[in-house]
Amino acid sequence: MPYAKIIGSGGYLPPRVVTNDELAAELATRNIETSDTWIVERTGIRQRHIADPGATTSQLATRAAQAALADAGIDAGELDLIIVATSTPDFVFPSTACLVQANLGAKGGAAFDVQAVCSGFVYALATADAFVRAGRAKTALVIGAEVFSSILDWSDRSTCVLFGDGAGAVVLKASEEPGIMAAQLNADGSQMKILCAAGNVAHGKVVGDPFLRMDGQAVFKLAVTSLTQSALDVCKEADVSLEAIDWLVPHQANVRIINFLGRRLNIPDEKVVVTVDHHANTSAASVPLAFDEARRDGRIKPGQTVLMQGVGGGFTWGSVLTRV
Repeated sequence: MPYAKIIGSGGYLPPRVVTNDELAAELATRNIETSDTWIVERTGIRQRHIADPGATTSQLATRAAQAALADAGIDAGELDLIIVATSTPDFVFPSTACLVQANLGAKGGAAFDVQAVCSGFVYALATADAFVRAGRAKTALVIGAEVFSSILDWSDRSTCVLFGDGAGAVVLKASEEPGIMAAQLNADGSQMKILCAAGNVAHGKVVGDPFLRMDGQAVFKLAVTSLTQSALDVCKEADVSLEAIDWLVPHQANVRIINFLGRRLNIPDEKVVVTVDHHANTSAASVPLAFDEARRDGRIKPGQTVLMQGVGGGFTWGSVLTRV
């Protein structure tokens, strides 16, 4: 049975950077009070990238995919599987993955979306791994991409300061060398109300609340508990100790969650990749963007063991343990 090995990665962030001070000034025009200090103390976020009006998830995803393919030295024509994790698709259908496939000039391979919100990339990576291990795919492109700014209520200070836009991608190749060693996915739909965007389109009208809503305290508690157990479970499955992990790449939601998780797992700060300060929470894009940044700046090196974790609305969570 072959392994699915990551052979390339890429990321794309919209060029517009919005600092906390800029965001606070913009919100003040709507009589919403916040500040750089207030945001940093509660989240660790200092800036975020925001897509221009009209920019689509498929456009961001395509740019990240092109970077990953170039890094891997793979032509798009070699792809036999494309999975896009997103909660902000361009359309009801076709899938964002099909749009990316067309943009890349690839044809014939399977292409579909995965919707698990901020856990989406981990879900998509585990799915692609299963395809490769089963012999159903040899070369897969896995993308996490979001234009989350399009579903934010900019009058809700508790959520609008937290998120940004972006896309990250990896290329997987069937290999005899160890790659993805284990994956563990979970969900608890009974917790759906603590993080949701419960609107939809029906009969040409928006039905329900189209904006993201979150119970921050409930999400914090469930995220830390769930990710701690998920890390233990995936390491047990792979027969790898937590001490053997070279890098933890967690979902980039809040620096407090990241720090608390690291302490729970006894993983030192210097082995945890943190990008939330300059990316904010990019939902399904946060893990691949963080992974790509750490690969490109030389922190994550070939042969090292990386634990990637996601947690998000649904309520969903999961982990993927891989050797790069």
